[in-house]
Amino acid sequence: MASGTQHGNNGPIDNNDINDWKARFNQVLAQPSEHLNSKSPESAQSWHNGFFECFNPIDTCLITWCLPCVTFGKTHHRLRKSGKLDGYEPINTSCLLFCGSSCFGLHWFLTALQRANLREKYHLQGNCLVDIATACCCGCCDLVQQDKEAEHWESKRADDVGYTTNEEMTFPKQRA
Repeated sequence: MASGTQHGNNGPIDNNDINDWKARFNQVLAQPSEHLNSKSPESAQSWHNGFFECFNPIDTCLITWCLPCVTFGKTHHRLRKSGKLDGYEPINTSCLLFCGSSCFGLHWFLTALQRANLREKYHLQGNCLVDIATACCCGCCDLVQQDKEAEHWESKRADDVGYTTNEEMTFPKQRA
């Protein structure tokens, strides 16, 4: 048995991701009016990256234009698993879910959910209706903005950690 299977991972399908998405869907479906009427608190900060700044960097723009599911999965991994993308694989559960939902024209729902998660995690301005509008009107710009925003805020979090001492590295005691 592969070691990935022991941790709920079966190739690109991660059972923990599936359960996480199910819980998020059920939460929205259980209280739809609460989510539709939700908005950021007054203390929310503005987005670091503009919505129409999607052409920079060009590699993210091109990947998102050709394979939006990869950018979606990368942002999901950064938001829900590892800000440093530890263990990230381009083809993952969220990528496949996005691809499958796109076949039915429902990719905007996942994109809006992820944008709401991003706003909540980093205390960004916005509301549910803006999340839906951005996902429907310009999905590529939305995905690039989400990816860049998650990368920005996660790098700031890493910078805030600062230096920590390593117990194994100590100066030898000096003789008196």
